[in-house]
Parts: sequence; C-alpha cells; structure tokens
Amino acid sequence: MVSQRTLKKQVDLEGIGLHSGRLIRIRLNPSAPGSGVVFVRTDLPGCPEIPAEHQFVVSTQLATTLGYQQVTVGTVEHLLAALQGANIDNVRVELDGPEVPIMDGSAAVFYDAFQKAGIQTQSQARRILALRRKVELKMGEKWAVAEPSSRFEIHGSVEWDHPAIGYQEFHYEEGKTSFDELASARTFGFLKDVENLKKAGLARGGSLENAVVLSDAAVLNPEGLRFSDEFVRHKVLDALGDFKLAGIAIQGFIRLHRAGHDLHRSLLVEIFKNPDHFEIIDGSDARDDAAQEEKSFFRLQTAFTRRFVASF
Repeated sequence: MVSQRTLKKQVDLEGIGLHSGRLIRIRLNPSAPGSGVVFVRTDLPGCPEIPAEHQFVVSTQLATTLGYQQVTVGTVEHLLAALQGANIDNVRVELDGPEVPIMDGSAAVFYDAFQKAGIQTQSQARRILALRRKVELKMGEKWAVAEPSSRFEIHGSVEWDHPAIGYQEFHYEEGKTSFDELASARTFGFLKDVENLKKAGLARGGSLENAVVLSDAAVLNPEGLRFSDEFVRHKVLDALGDFKLAGIAIQGFIRLHRAGHDLHRSLLVEIFKNPDHFEIIDGSDARDDAAQEEKSFFRLQTAFTRRFVASF
C-alpha cells in the first residue's frame, strides 16, 4: 500500500513576501489522513481557510494565488513543490500575511525543514489520479501535453533569446530523480522588468538574495548560477508545485514548453473537465470503484473541501 504522509511535528519559518515585501511567519502543522493541504490566514478575523486545490486558483500573474471571496494566499508554488518533493499529502499551513514567504527564491528552505522535522506515514492509502488519455493545450508559443505513464513525470523545456538561457530542458521522474536536483533552483526575472513590476505593486520584496536577476547580457547575482540550467529546473519546480493543486497524487507524463502558472492551471482544468481522461485508483493499484463516481470536476471536491466553502 502507498500510504498518505504528514509531518511528524510542526515547522515554523519566517521570511519576506516576494510581492508584498512584508515579513511573514508561517507554521506547518501535521494533519489527519484525507485532509489534504489547507492554507489558513491567521491574521484575518475567523482565520479563514483555503484548500490547496486548483478550483481555488484566482490569479497566475507571476505566482500562483489561491482565494475564496475576498481572502487570498499568494506565491504558494514553491512550498507546494517542497511538499510534493517530500511526498507529503496532509498539512495545515498557517500564515500571518497574504503570501508564502519567498525565502531564497527556491523550495530548498521548506524541503530542508521538512526533512529536519521528520515525515510520518499514515494508515490511510493514498488515492491516485491515473491519466488514461492524452490531453493537450496550446497558448501561443506555450504548450502542454499530459498522457498516461506508470509514474509521475514532468519534462520541461524553455527557450529564451538570452546568452545565459537559450534552450534548456529537464526531465523529472518521481522515484528516480532526487528532489535535491530541483529544490535549490531559484526563481528568476529580468532587470528591465523590475521597475514596471514595482509600479504595479509587485516584487516589492524581490532582491538578489531571493531571485536570479538578468540584465540584457548576463546574470547579475555575484555568486552566479547554482546550475548551468537553473532556469529550466526552476520551471519544473514551479510545475511540481502547481500540479500539487490537483488535490490528489498524479500518475502521468506531463510535457511542458515555455509553460507558466497559467498553462499549468489550465491543463488541470482540462484534465478534470472530462471524466474519461483519468481514473482514480488507491495506493495498492487496485481499482477504487466508489471513487469512480467522484471523477467529475465538481464531485472531486471532497466533503472536507465543501465544508470549508460552506464556512465562508
């Protein structure tokens, strides 16, 4: 049986929000089997909660933001990627601000904290969404293809007309590729865009301490790159975080080119749109007949999720 997992003990961290520029404290607590990943805004009246599921994505502008009504939690992708890399299914994420802190621009701080806290195997089997048909999407020069596979795989490629980037590709296979190969890959951006971003109220907390910054010709960070292909590694890291928003483990091969948060979210919507695209199996690879009745986009919202929506 492939069992669900949670943290052995709580994890406390703090850092600057990339877009808000605020110091934000975050606490991750162990959670019961079947509860999934839930974000809690402890700074707001009633401590409103938002499940980490794709139907709650309200923005994909430069980060993935979850929300319901007037409550949002931004920049969730790196934390979710670390949870994916550590194979953690259930955790309650409490934070006292509008976004997950950016840390060093990667998932390494989160992932290392999880390893230090320890991971607890739970008694309930992990449910898995197994792709059964090819699903394709194209947005201009961006494209995504998801198809059946015996494991979760992501093949990402990027192409920029910049001497530090050019064409890069990276293939991640769950169970074969060490998450350490992705965890420390940092987010990146171009110096020419920084002024406009700040005028738009974004990237207020951005710096050379938490992002790779490029001029028209070079990398500006004094220490240089952590990997020669750090850009595509970070893109695959982002994808791992965004696909965690399926709310269930994925078994399939996803190929992405020039993809971003918008395409990741759209691909999940497209997969869930048609029940013939997938089936739900349990962790022992046996068919879960009862789960087949939950395969539609709306029925996949568990009673747990519905309870949170009703609480607003």
